[in-house]
Amino acid sequence: MKTSNHLYSNPSLFINGRWHSHEASSPGIDVINPANEVLLAKVPVASHEHIEEALAGSKEAFPIWRDTAPDRRAAVLNKAAALLRERHESIATLMTLEQGKTLAEARSEVVRSAAILEWDAAEALRFYGRIIPSARGMRNSVLMQPIGPVAAFTPWNAPIGSLGRKVAAALASGCSLIVKGPEETPASVCAFVKCFEDAGLPAGTLNLLFGRPAEISELLISSPVIRLVTFTGSVSVGKHLAQLAAANMKPTIMELGGHAPVIVCSDADPVKVAQLGATAKFRMAGQICVSPTRFIVHESIRERFVEVFVQTARALQVGDGTQPAVQMGPVANRRRLNAMEELVDDAVLCGAHLETGGKRIGDKGFFFEPTVLSRVPTTAKILNTEPFGPIAPIIGFEDLSEAINVANGLPLGLSAYAFTNASDNSGRIADEVECGILSINHYGGPAPDMPFGGVKDSGIGREGGSESLTSYMVRKTVSHRLYLV
Repeated sequence: MKTSNHLYSNPSLFINGRWHSHEASSPGIDVINPANEVLLAKVPVASHEHIEEALAGSKEAFPIWRDTAPDRRAAVLNKAAALLRERHESIATLMTLEQGKTLAEARSEVVRSAAILEWDAAEALRFYGRIIPSARGMRNSVLMQPIGPVAAFTPWNAPIGSLGRKVAAALASGCSLIVKGPEETPASVCAFVKCFEDAGLPAGTLNLLFGRPAEISELLISSPVIRLVTFTGSVSVGKHLAQLAAANMKPTIMELGGHAPVIVCSDADPVKVAQLGATAKFRMAGQICVSPTRFIVHESIRERFVEVFVQTARALQVGDGTQPAVQMGPVANRRRLNAMEELVDDAVLCGAHLETGGKRIGDKGFFFEPTVLSRVPTTAKILNTEPFGPIAPIIGFEDLSEAINVANGLPLGLSAYAFTNASDNSGRIADEVECGILSINHYGGPAPDMPFGGVKDSGIGREGGSESLTSYMVRKTVSHRLYLV
C-alpha cells in the first residue's frame, strides 16, 4: 500500500485551543483514499487524558461563551462561515480524497454548511423567551438558556454537512461542545474546526476528538460535564448511545438511518422522473441518509420508468471524484463493497431482475457499478435494509393505498419522495406517509430554515430551522412577585 499526502493535510485532535498531531510512537488509525486505496495519513487516537482535558476545557469555556452576547456569538459564526466559503475548494478536495464523493458534491456540502452557520447565527438573535399574562404584582416568564456542554458524534458520509448542523446550533445557543469526528474523514473536519479557531472562538468552546468510538462515547456521555448528546449515524449505534444517555439522564438528538420510499404516481412523466431519480439515487454513491432507496412506481408506467432509469444509470461516469467528468465516486471502504454484493445476490436469489450493474468495478479502489433491480420481492433484504450504496430497487403498485402501505412498512421514517401532478394524491401522501422530511416532485432536501429529522427508528429531535436551537436550550420558568408583602 502506497502512501501519498499530496494535497492532503494530516489530521489532528483539537483540545482546549491546541492541536495535537499523531506521534509516530503512538497508535494511529489509517485514512485510506477509497478511489485508489492509498494511505493518506494516520489519525491520532485520543487518550483518556485527552478526553478528560477536552471535558475540562469545555466545562471552563461554557460560562464564558454562554455569557457572550448573542450578537457577538453570531459574529463569530458568520466569520467562520465566511472562512468556509473562502476555503471551500481546499476543504472540498480534502473531503473527496478521504471520502470519495465528487468535487462538485463536496463543494456543495461545504457551501451548504456555511449557509447553516449563517442561518443559526441569525436565529440566535431572535430566539426569545416569553412573558405570561398574570395577576397584578406578578411577573411570570419563561427564559431560554443554553443547556450546557454538548457531546456531538458525526458521520463519515457527510463530514461537513452533518457537523455544521450540530456546531451551528450548539454555538448559536451558547453551548460549548466536544465533537467525536469520523476517523474515515478527519482532515476535512479539522479544516472546518480551523475556521472557528481563526474566527476567534474562545479556547475550549469547540473541541475535536478522534479515536476509539466506544471509549470516547462512554467517557463523554457518562461525564457530569456533558448535558446533551447529539448523534448522526446508524440506527444500531444511535440506540446504543441513547441507552447510555438515558442511563445518565441526558437528553438526546438522534438523526439516524432511513430507507426513503419514492412513490411515482400514474400521472407523473416516467422519463423525467426516472432521469431525476437515477441522478439522485447515485449521488455520493447512494451513501447518504436521505438517498432515495425504494422506488414504488405505478404499474402503468413502471416498464418505461425502469427502461429510462437503467439507461441513465449506465451512462453515469464512475471514477475518482477529483476528476471533473466523474459523476459517481467509490463507496467508502471494502466493507461497503461486500455489503453491496450481498444485497444484490440476495435480491436475485429472491427472484428480482438484475437490470444493470451488480458487481465491483476493477480491482483498485472501492468502485461498485450503479445497480438497478426490478420486480423486487418484498422479502428481499434490499427492501428491508438501508443499502447505503449505489443500488436502486424498483417495484410496482396498482393503488395509492398500496404504495403508502409499502412506504410505511418499515420501522424507519427519515425522508420520502413523491411525484404526482394530482393534488388529491399529493395531499394524501403528505398526510399519510410516515416520515420527517417529504419532498414532492423534486429531490431537494430541507434548506437551513427548515427542520431536519425523522420519525420512528429514524431518530429523535430536529436540526435546522427555527427548531434548530430548541434542543440546545432549557426553558426556565420564573414566577416573580414584584413587591415583598
